[in-house]
Amino acid sequence: QVQLVESGGGLVQAGGSLRLSCAASGRTSSSYAMGWFRQAPGKEREFVAAIVRNGINTYYADSVKGRFTISRDSAKNTLYLQMNSLKPEDAAVYYCAARSRLFSSIATMWVDYEYWGQGTQVTVSS
Repeated sequence: QVQLVESGGGLVQAGGSLRLSCAASGRTSSSYAMGWFRQAPGKEREFVAAIVRNGINTYYADSVKGRFTISRDSAKNTLYLQMNSLKPEDAAVYYCAARSRLFSSIATMWVDYEYWGQGTQVTVSS
């Protein structure tokens, strides 16, 4: 089992950058395929980005492609989401998630993830 704790959210102006971190405890995060999701008020939880166990393959939602980068540091047991050129529509609570160790591939549906952090708020002012 793994516990996830996000950090790095905050208020930023449109066009600015933030880096979210997701610290994993328990089993090493490299044992899990992981992802980032976000949820804005009144909207469903939305896939943002995902990464496989070894960090080689990544996948992004079209809405963030070219602006966001997902990465992982196995030595630090931490997942990151670098967010550049932020837009007001990027504002949401961002969650990191991990799949069951039975699955090594990328997944874009939130139901495919077993472990979740508590979320970190990202606010983008226009």
